Amino acid sequence: MINKLKETAVSVFPVMAIVLLLGLTVVPLDKYLLIRFVFGGILLILGLTIFLVGIDLGIQPMGERCGAELTRKRSLSLLLICAFVIGFIVTAAEPDIQVFGSQVRGLFSFVNKNVFTFVIAAGVGIFITIGLLRTVLNISIKWVLFILYAILFGVMIFCPQSFIGIAFDSGGATTGPMTVPFIMALGLGVSSVRSDDENSFGLTGICSIGPIMAVLLYSLYLKSQGNFDSSSVVQISETAEAVAAGSPLSQIFGPFEEISGEVLRDSVISIMPLFGLFILFQAFLLKMTARQVAKIVIGFIYSFIGLTVFLIGVHGGFSQVGSELGFALGSKALSNGGIWFVLLIAVGLVFGAVIVCAEPAVWVLSEQVESVSGGTITRKLLLVFLAIGTAIAICLALIRSVAGFDLKWILIPGYGLSMLLMIFCPSMFSGIAFDSGGVASGPLTSTFVLSFTLGAASVGANGNDSFGVIALVAMMPLIAIQIMGIMFKLKQKKGGQK
Repeated sequence: MINKLKETAVSVFPVMAIVLLLGLTVVPLDKYLLIRFVFGGILLILGLTIFLVGIDLGIQPMGERCGAELTRKRSLSLLLICAFVIGFIVTAAEPDIQVFGSQVRGLFSFVNKNVFTFVIAAGVGIFITIGLLRTVLNISIKWVLFILYAILFGVMIFCPQSFIGIAFDSGGATTGPMTVPFIMALGLGVSSVRSDDENSFGLTGICSIGPIMAVLLYSLYLKSQGNFDSSSVVQISETAEAVAAGSPLSQIFGPFEEISGEVLRDSVISIMPLFGLFILFQAFLLKMTARQVAKIVIGFIYSFIGLTVFLIGVHGGFSQVGSELGFALGSKALSNGGIWFVLLIAVGLVFGAVIVCAEPAVWVLSEQVESVSGGTITRKLLLVFLAIGTAIAICLALIRSVAGFDLKWILIPGYGLSMLLMIFCPSMFSGIAFDSGGVASGPLTSTFVLSFTLGAASVGANGNDSFGVIALVAMMPLIAIQIMGIMFKLKQKKGGQK
């Protein structure tokens, strides 16, 4: 726990330092807002540390055992049915999906939130079965991804323009802090039985396609019902609310108290489906010893406490500063241009590079990659390339926010380049790359970075388009990690020649 505390602190402190520097000098922010930001950052570090310990003790071992035992049963139908149920239940309970559904409902009144949630959950359930079927049948990850994305972009041509950003953002919204570690562990468990490290990764990447496809198909259904005949009113993103009046203590700690009940409920909703599945699997499949069960239960408790503290820190004070800072820098960039526009882009680059390294699921993925590769692919190397990809994504999102242009002009060439790189990239790296695209857009990126970008977008030419940021964050790691894979391949060849 001490080591994880040091690592998470090193990841988060640079973001806090940059925000405080800007908030005290270039774009002065309310002092109580900054104090809440610091307190929220401390809670974030503590929560993330406890959460990661819980993942190591409970969620990851459970997922690997489930995947391994289901594979040993040698019943393909049982494996796929269980995979669909797991994907559907866990996704439907994910707090990020509930919030995302409410946002979409707020923009398009004809969208049924419950139907929208179940559509996304079904997409994840179906595609997790496709991903596991690929692993069992030893089908090339490259061919599966190429075919699925070709179908996806074929469907996209006929979809309403206003729903494309929503669809691609839904792929990032499903990869929550509870869902991703379990899905990755499930894939590792299945591949471990087959002793095939080459197919250990890619399941999360395939699962991320499911909600995009499902939402695009749902938009076609809505279009057939005539819901897009009239122009939809899209809300312009707003900056954080003003600090409530009251005593200094209430202004600092009041928002944390207000959000704690909702966050506690979301954490319970997020973790209970997984814990319920653990009870069922233990009763009928795993048959672990009392000591093993106790260890996993303790892991669940740690995960629950850590997730709750993490989310209270993020929503209580951390993300609000992002919105205010983005709005302030965006306003100056739009009105003055020049150095202010450069500063806005530079801050976005730094935030994108640094904050992705504090994502819970990113830590889980990087540790698994280092473990499966036997240390050949180090965690630091993976984080560097992932940070570069995310930084470029935030830069593109900010340029689009201020300048205003169609999201497709980035998505189509970006994913086209990803498909091209797969030809030259080792299969394991392609799987890691597409997994990274899912984990990069976690709760921290989807709150602080998204708030910062949307704060800037609210004053720009594209201020009425509040979707697409998460889509770009999910896309760029596909390119960055595969470039890392090609470099790794060339280095191995050079070493072999010597």
